[in-house]
Amino acid sequence: MTVQDLFDKISAARHCTAFTGAGVSTLSGIPDFRGKDGLYASEQDAEKIFDIEYFKEDPSIYYKAAASFIYNLDEKKPSVVHLVLAELEKRGLLKAVITQNIDLLHEKAGSCRVIEIHGSPKYHYCLRCPDIRLPFQKAAALAQAGKLPICPQCERVLKPAITFFGESLPMNALKEAMGEAQNSDLMLVLGTSLTVNPAASLPLYPLRQGGEIVIVNNMPTPLDNMAIFRFDDLEKVFGDIEKIMLNGGVT
Repeated sequence: MTVQDLFDKISAARHCTAFTGAGVSTLSGIPDFRGKDGLYASEQDAEKIFDIEYFKEDPSIYYKAAASFIYNLDEKKPSVVHLVLAELEKRGLLKAVITQNIDLLHEKAGSCRVIEIHGSPKYHYCLRCPDIRLPFQKAAALAQAGKLPICPQCERVLKPAITFFGESLPMNALKEAMGEAQNSDLMLVLGTSLTVNPAASLPLYPLRQGGEIVIVNNMPTPLDNMAIFRFDDLEKVFGDIEKIMLNGGVT
């Protein structure tokens, strides 16, 4: 079981997809939730940050915390995993990236087919006024200045189009992700411990259709025994894939 074997498997796949979690972006300096250096360890009110009821009651909790890890995304660079996935797509070897992440780094790396199943901060909207939309850059500038984005019609604080706890996943994105998963004969499961449902069930779709999964994660997952390949070190694995694509081998 080598990285060359993995790359050969990706190259031979009919419909290869990637399913990514927070571990992909920790390599870019973005904290995860439950890791030893994650949000739950570093933020006193971490459980309130992405809770819809707390947001409705006091949206400043979210904006104060998110200023340092969402609204400074322009300072974050894609990791080798983001870059290699984008290159695999460019070469026609990867059909789509399904991500739980909300950091926009897959797009920044050059991936075109990205399905964000936990929503995205690309725009902010009013919970009351249906036609109000504020793009990420404008919301980020306000958050970085310690201000809140306000609806010009009702003066409520705008909410990012991220799925908070207590909200349903975006149905169009979830439906699209399920379709890609069902059509996959190979799915790369990267940087996720597969503990948050319904997203965690997506790798089961290719398995039910006779497909295969590869897992690269630094912690155990419930599907480890179903993976054809299992690696721990995302950065090393994708660094080696990058070398294979650049010069045909790993030194």
